[in-house]
Amino acid sequence: MVRYSDELIDEIRNSNDIVDIISQYVVLKRSGRNFFGLCPFHKEKSPSFSVSPDRQIFHCFGCGVGGNVIHFIQKKENIDFREAIELLAERANITLPTIENSEDNKRQLLKSKVYEINQKAALFYHENLYKPTSKQAQEYIKKRKLDNKTLKSFQIGYSGNYNELYAYLKKEGYSDEEIIASTLVIKNENGTYVDRFRKRLMIPIMDVRNRVIAFGGRVLDNSLPKYINSPESIVYSKGRNLFALNIAKNYNPQKLIMVEGYMDAISLYQRGINNVVASLGTALTEAQGRLLRKYCEKVIISYDSDGAGQAATLRGLEILKAIGCDVRILQMEGAKDPDEYVIKFGSGRFNLLVEEAISLVEFKVKVLKKQLDINNTNDKIKFLNEIAKILTTVDNDIEKEVYIEKISKDYNISKEAIYAQINKINYSKNQGSKVLDRNFHVKPQTKNEIESEALIQRENMILALLISGGKDIYNQIKDIIKPQDLRKEENKNIMTKMYEEYKKGDSNINNVLDLFKEDEKIINYITGIMATDYEIKDINKSIKDAINIYQKEKLINRKNEIIKELDNKEINLQDKSNLEKELTNIIMELTRIK
Repeated sequence: MVRYSDELIDEIRNSNDIVDIISQYVVLKRSGRNFFGLCPFHKEKSPSFSVSPDRQIFHCFGCGVGGNVIHFIQKKENIDFREAIELLAERANITLPTIENSEDNKRQLLKSKVYEINQKAALFYHENLYKPTSKQAQEYIKKRKLDNKTLKSFQIGYSGNYNELYAYLKKEGYSDEEIIASTLVIKNENGTYVDRFRKRLMIPIMDVRNRVIAFGGRVLDNSLPKYINSPESIVYSKGRNLFALNIAKNYNPQKLIMVEGYMDAISLYQRGINNVVASLGTALTEAQGRLLRKYCEKVIISYDSDGAGQAATLRGLEILKAIGCDVRILQMEGAKDPDEYVIKFGSGRFNLLVEEAISLVEFKVKVLKKQLDINNTNDKIKFLNEIAKILTTVDNDIEKEVYIEKISKDYNISKEAIYAQINKINYSKNQGSKVLDRNFHVKPQTKNEIESEALIQRENMILALLISGGKDIYNQIKDIIKPQDLRKEENKNIMTKMYEEYKKGDSNINNVLDLFKEDEKIINYITGIMATDYEIKDINKSIKDAINIYQKEKLINRKNEIIKELDNKEINLQDKSNLEKELTNIIMELTRIK
């Protein structure tokens, strides 16, 4: 696959004005130097989505998302970086280079062939389902109450005997190498080619671009294994795809329901619940979580009610929570899985369960309660200690207070005792800023906390000036303000990268975003800095003031170190004299800075 050069990417980006592109998706109105509109990535009533024509960036002050025109197209069209480049190049009438490397060319051609084979196989299986020789599969379809519309929507099919698919693909002109690469056919010990899937209900797995990438095959009797799934291939990575996401994403979901199996997703879809995906196994991966997060923020997990399903739910919740999803758990009684539930009770009852899905905290408390006997004193103490640990992870103070109120009432223990244990845990984690006062509210900020926030704001302003001001600002501050002088880790990281870039030559906002193109969180953070109005009236004075502040801080720190050294009674006279001279110079320099 040909690699697009940085120069070409810059040309494509510069040829697509961000206001023009975003205006095709969002109604923008000018306000001062920027444009504002309703954010296309989350629901809001008042415009907080800002687009800067000067800096060619966007940033939403509501949900925090930001970036340049490429990032916007990636997010809005739900495509990857390369696809965004190709789309923007087409809009700007820029011709992209073709594949040149022979090895890359060979691999790309093989991938194309495998996609073709998979699509033809799906059609072959689907047509086979309706043949008189497929009675067993047809009876199973009736048993599962799947209608013809659903069968066609998911291209559900039936695999035949021995090597029927292999013979069909050979007739279509595909080579053994291409067929083996699809993983649909295997070569046995005798050197004979046989179909991987035989006498199974076939369920195609598609990516978000509606390409068939793999298959799931379900047995139609009681033999084992019940399911056989395609192994990973040149076009399929199990941990990076979700079954039915290609369908669910088209319904512009505010939330997605994630189930464990193919049949759960298919059954729910048939009954009008379209925003459902399956995890292709019980262990949700971080890549799958990020894929979900691209399409929605709220995820309802509805796994089977057995032990494996419950364990998978907990793992999935932690992954989704870590990447910023609002995760909920559907509580289901009277059925072992969503498929059985919706057939037994109907979609209305299932939708009600979706609306009543509980939070991560509530689910953890429920699981904990099952593991311990709270009528036993020792177990109750352990139960409440574990609850306190869970509550320390809740950042929203109102949410935390609601949980504490409920737990206090349900388990007959004072709120004071729960808060005391939370505070104890927070102190042990060096999280004093989260400690609550005696009235169970976050303590008002101290002078030090307010000063700390002011320092971070000052750092952000310096980074904003450094990004927009070019190498001139860098030359003014580089010898005084070092990355290690900054308090916030994100700011240290950004300044380090920028200093490295400026040493190579001139830089700009797009170069900075490109340095972090794999880190969406940092890109959002940077555009947040750039979109903030720091009310700078005089750039040169602001830079001078910042330099003076950092010089002053360093001098004061050194002064305190010298005073401490001079207090040492064992210091020799020469060292004492040198330190006293240095101290005098520092005091004079501090006077000059003032």
